[in-house]
Amino acid sequence: MEPVEALHEIARLLERERASRYRAKAFRAAADAYAGLSDDARRDRARIRATAGIGASTFAVIDQALDGAVPDYLVELRGAVEPERTSALRARLRGDLHAHTDWSDGATSIEEMADAARDLGHDYLAITDHSPRLRVARGLTAERLRAQIPLVRGAGDATLVMLTGIEVDILEDGALDQDDALLAELDVVVASAHSKLRMDSAPMTRRLVAAVGNPRVNVLGHVTGRLVQGERGTRPPSTFDARTVFDACAEHGVAVELNSRPERQDPPDELIALALEAGCLFSIDSDAHAPGQLSLLDHGAERAERAGIPPARIVTTWGLERLRRWLD
Repeated sequence: MEPVEALHEIARLLERERASRYRAKAFRAAADAYAGLSDDARRDRARIRATAGIGASTFAVIDQALDGAVPDYLVELRGAVEPERTSALRARLRGDLHAHTDWSDGATSIEEMADAARDLGHDYLAITDHSPRLRVARGLTAERLRAQIPLVRGAGDATLVMLTGIEVDILEDGALDQDDALLAELDVVVASAHSKLRMDSAPMTRRLVAAVGNPRVNVLGHVTGRLVQGERGTRPPSTFDARTVFDACAEHGVAVELNSRPERQDPPDELIALALEAGCLFSIDSDAHAPGQLSLLDHGAERAERAGIPPARIVTTWGLERLRRWLD
């Protein structure tokens, strides 16, 4: 096993289990440091050990890989991290419409997210970093978003189409937190509420209905905002008239996101049933903030399959040509 391959696999496994981003970052940094060495230096263990960015733990991985072994730590993680869940629906997913990079609160570059999507066999990946109001997540100003657009498109190739996008914040009155003309330039707009999640039901309903009625919106992200587990603790779902919101989604052709992050499981099962009854489309997305989290689509696929959502109503099972027609 090549050292860089081992270090990257460790990072992705740590990311899949939502470990501290700093742990995964250390292994990615070591992979970059090792790859930057000359051929001679990559065979000199003393020089490797003395290289900035390579510590004791990451050197142990490199050392064992150079000996032709699968590193002990990688073996340990392969056994400890829950493997990807297989399902007929997961095999039908063609891409992902909700992912973040280090332009906002993601852990890695656009290119690293693209590489991970290729490894998973995606046909397309949308980069949807946050909008300006979410300052804690380094939301993108209009200027930064305009600068990002060509870089996202440039990260694609013949095997993977990179879609430009944004996870735009839904403001308290249902308006969107970005210039309308700029939203029109993007391939994908995911609209999500991140603040005032405890609003009374009536104003929250009006807020969400106004957002999905905006012709720029393609996907309604993590609709209740709930957290059911994880290091951030738990958070109750927002309250709103779900049938009214989902009727609006169906009317405007906006997909309801099945957020695949295990700590969200959003929407709850009973709301998935309501959205299904209302005739909504769905988008199974990872909401990945690191390359290893792109594989979390298996969780969303499992929930969708259990809920009985027809694959034809899941936009992320569609090929690129049909997807683009819907996005347009």
